[in-house]
Amino acid sequence: MARLRSYREFWPYYVREHASGTTRALHFAGTAGVIALAIAAAVSGNGWLLLAVPVLGYGFAWFAHAFVERNKPATFTHPLWSLIGDFHMFALMLTGRMEREVARHREGSRLADRKAH
Repeated sequence: MARLRSYREFWPYYVREHASGTTRALHFAGTAGVIALAIAAAVSGNGWLLLAVPVLGYGFAWFAHAFVERNKPATFTHPLWSLIGDFHMFALMLTGRMEREVARHREGSRLADRKAH
């Protein structure tokens, strides 16, 4: 299988790796926490709060992948696209459009099905 060459190619795989509503909810909570911490750090001037950003963001996500989806987070193979995907999914969930994306991309291969290149 060919290597993914763009975020546009990556997105359907990302959606399938987040098939469970519980996984998506945990990602949403982590991303919302990251945004809240970043705002709190900016408002308070306390840069130390930023140290908790990766712990909060990745903590919720990795828990979901390990115990809900039982798959490997895309962060390990596509870190930048995965980060973009987290915020993309957050925005779609916030606007009530993520379920449509899940239905649209339900069929197809998963990242684990692809050969490493």
